[in-house]
Amino acid sequence: MEALAQAGYEEPSPIQAGLIPRALAGVDVLGQARTGTGKTASFVLPILEKLDPHHAHAAPQAIVMVPTRELAVQVKDEFEKLSHGRKVHILAVYGGKPIRQQVERLKRGVEVVVGTPGRVLDHLSRGTLMLSSLKLVVLDEADRMLDIGFRPDIEKILRQCPQSRQTLLLSATVPPPVEKLAKRYMRDPETMNFSPTDVSADTIEQFYFTVDADKKFDLLVKLLQRENPTQSIIFCRTKRGTEKIHHHLEKRVEGSACIHGDLSQSVRDRVMAAFRDGRVKHLVATDVVGRGIDVSNISHIINYDVPAFCDDYVHRVGRTGRMGREGVAFTFVTPEEGGELTRIEIRIDKLLQRDEIEGFEASKKVRRLDPEAARAAAEAASTKYITSDVGFGEEPEGGPPKSPPKKKYRRAL
Repeated sequence: MEALAQAGYEEPSPIQAGLIPRALAGVDVLGQARTGTGKTASFVLPILEKLDPHHAHAAPQAIVMVPTRELAVQVKDEFEKLSHGRKVHILAVYGGKPIRQQVERLKRGVEVVVGTPGRVLDHLSRGTLMLSSLKLVVLDEADRMLDIGFRPDIEKILRQCPQSRQTLLLSATVPPPVEKLAKRYMRDPETMNFSPTDVSADTIEQFYFTVDADKKFDLLVKLLQRENPTQSIIFCRTKRGTEKIHHHLEKRVEGSACIHGDLSQSVRDRVMAAFRDGRVKHLVATDVVGRGIDVSNISHIINYDVPAFCDDYVHRVGRTGRMGREGVAFTFVTPEEGGELTRIEIRIDKLLQRDEIEGFEASKKVRRLDPEAARAAAEAASTKYITSDVGFGEEPEGGPPKSPPKKKYRRAL
């Protein structure tokens, strides 16, 4: 309670009020909640409460698996913040950092390990991490871990965990692969859904621009000048596209940086530290690393490229409007991407509002149809995956779409 007061936590969010008592009771929980709802503290607090301070062995008592390095660091920081005044050893293990330092820390003993599945499995294969004393296992952002191919690693790790462990699985969405994982590796899990009926938060205003591909960058600069965000994330679909946009953007506006999977871990750490303390105002990012960004001052999300998957739109937009704060999201849509926009609207059950920059002609190739008629047509084809060119000759970071498109649909713009 002292640590909570020190952190400024006065009352629990809905997911904290719902999940913490069940976790303390030792129940396996499958919790559905989008990021920005306080879900990290909802599993950190029960773990801290359940740790045995007299545990004599070096092996960890809890392990938390996350999809990205950035998220591993953030979860570790939350553990350290909420264990204020207590002697608790927490270690984040992930690729891109020398493994020798992690091995030395594990030898000295840690109570909690937070890590990406690949590096956790690496330590298991080396014999430097022992799971025999585990009381609690957490799979955070399980849907994203499965999306980016961690299922085999996760299953290998879970098979080495004690049968008596408690398991908490947290996911923004619960598609069939996540349900299958829960049934196989959890004991009679209680399902708790803390996601709002409307998957896009009420505190987030959502707009789209119709824009020709060759005018997107000019529109971006005009939009940043008009909006003057406190902090913004600009999402691109490829690593190369992220680099290109940042290269041009840093010449036009102050305080920009980029982050993607090809950067070294030390560079990614420096960029994230600068973004968290406000030295970076505009962060250009891909979905893979963008999913692990939890910064409370983000006021604007700009989808420079329409995301490859509808759920990625939900996760992108969820970077703002966190913990009840207000936020704004803008999506740039070329005239050929009408179908993708309609699929997003069906997914969030909400029509995005069209926006324009006064005096800036973003597109001349707009086909105006009845929006409701276009929506009905797209709904009829909503089971088909619809995509557009990624650009720069690349697949989206995180891999290609799972099924190729058979047909394109145009949204009324």
